[in-house]
Amino acid sequence: MIEVEVEIDRSGEPDGPHTSVEWKVWAYSTAAPSYIAAKCTVVDIDGSVLREGSNGWTAMAANPRGMADPENGWKDAHEAMAMVGDGPAMKWAMAYMGGTIPEMDSDGWAWMLHGDMGEDNTKHLVFNKEDSAEGQWIESGAHLMLFPKDPASLEGQTTDFNSGAPYVMFKGTGYDHLMIPVEGYFKYQSQTHDDDKTPALKLIEID
Repeated sequence: MIEVEVEIDRSGEPDGPHTSVEWKVWAYSTAAPSYIAAKCTVVDIDGSVLREGSNGWTAMAANPRGMADPENGWKDAHEAMAMVGDGPAMKWAMAYMGGTIPEMDSDGWAWMLHGDMGEDNTKHLVFNKEDSAEGQWIESGAHLMLFPKDPASLEGQTTDFNSGAPYVMFKGTGYDHLMIPVEGYFKYQSQTHDDDKTPALKLIEID
């Protein structure tokens, strides 16, 4: 197994309010490794550009629930569900948020190193554990996502998010995508797995 180390620098978090441009640029962009975060475009929830980028990647808050406290902004980057995606991934995300099935010209990739606030692994737009299918709620830590041009290409991949291996989310819905855990994936939810099923990507946090 090849182990890839992914560094995320949390020491640079601005001290100011979470409604500031500086904080949002930091929170959204650091959902990706530093070598992508440094040059990505950053957009706010209203679509306005907070920072122009040059590498074809875009950072944004992807939490469809919205802020728990709009006056003070996102509690942290985890609540924002910050995501950094390439062009095809952003096309997928816009279709998802618009309620249409994505029509992809190529595969897309997106990072979410701050994780998400929880999903039902079997069906989209379920935002509370109480409404999810039994045993299918997963609040993810750090991960990478593959949005396939053809969802059928994911046939044969597991849907078991406890294995530590890449797994399919939203299988058979038209929003099928591959979740690829990195170190820290089970930060928010306990995991049941064998010791030999640890993630192949390693996340290093710099304090």
